[in-house]
Parts: sequence; structure tokens; C-alpha cells
Amino acid sequence: MKRWCFALLLLLVMSAVQAASPGDKSVMVYGQADRDVPGWAILTDLPDGWTQDCCMYAKAIGVNLVLYKGEWTGEPDRVMVLNVWPSKLSSLEAELQDDRHHYLDRDPKGKVSELAVDNKSMTCRGVLYEGTDHKDDAVVFCDPGLATDIRLSWSMTLAHDDAQKQDLLSLFRRVAGQSLYMKQGAGKQGAAKTQH
Repeated sequence: MKRWCFALLLLLVMSAVQAASPGDKSVMVYGQADRDVPGWAILTDLPDGWTQDCCMYAKAIGVNLVLYKGEWTGEPDRVMVLNVWPSKLSSLEAELQDDRHHYLDRDPKGKVSELAVDNKSMTCRGVLYEGTDHKDDAVVFCDPGLATDIRLSWSMTLAHDDAQKQDLLSLFRRVAGQSLYMKQGAGKQGAAKTQH
């Protein structure tokens, strides 16, 4: 019965995501329960013409999911990266401050500004780092709630003078804004997997 309810919920959610962004597909990545952390699934948009990968490139760089357009180059530019981890810091604000601290330690003259993200299903905060290396890093941290015992982030690196920067940031904000957390049932096997 629980499995049937989860399947019905998944179909409803996927229909809503697809209705919100015609032409795009949805992608879901999930991880099994681990000690005190329940199994989880993250569902979001896959922009038209983009490729998702959880199990080859993403695994090789130690993240849960990568979205990219064109061929995989191994370079971070224009790649959307999803990272999910057990929450350890006290709050989403603490995650942001810790990330900002590490960024400014590496690049003290880098600039930091807010990146607006509208996610109706969970609390998300975005930041745009502009580095002295002429690379910009967009990062969005999300907290799906205390009971989930996880936090997640989306990130993407862009050349500061990338001619498509604003369009890419808009796509990035949409992917982060459409991200939806779902608790997985105990029956799922394997580490991170995707479907679309």
C-alpha cells in the first residue's frame, strides 16, 4: 500500500513539474537510508537539451547529480551540480556562512551577492560569488526540513564574461527553484540513482 501511495504521489508531482515548464523533462535522484538519515529523493526540471548523470560523471567527482548541455568535458563551467549530505550545521544560514567563509579564505578579494531563488517546497538561499579568477560561482543551499536530516545544494561555475551568463543563471535558478524533496520508502536499493 505504501509503495502504491508513493507511486501515485510521484506521478502527481511529476505532472505538476512538467505542467510548470512545458518542453522540459523531470529528473529524480535518490539515495537510500543511512543510519539516522531516511531515504530521500530530489525531483527537479531537466532543461530542454540538457543531459543528466548520476552514476558515471557525478559519481566520479563525488556528487549526486550533474546536469550539462552538449558533451561532458570534465570542466566545471556550465555544469549544474547537485550535492546532498547529512545535515551537521545548526541551520541553513550556518551552511551559507560556512561556505562564504571558505570562499573568501580562498579568494579574499572575491565579491559576494545574493542570488534570488523561489522554491515553494523548501527553504532555499542563493549566493553568487564573483572571483578574481574571472569565474563566477552560483550556489543555492536548500533545507527540506529538520525531519529529513539532510541539506542539499545546487552549484554552477560560469566565466564572468560568458555571453550566455544571464540565460544560464535563469535556467539554474529554475532548476534549484523547482527542486522538490521526497522521503523514500525503505524498499529502495542502491545509492543515488536517477530516472526521467
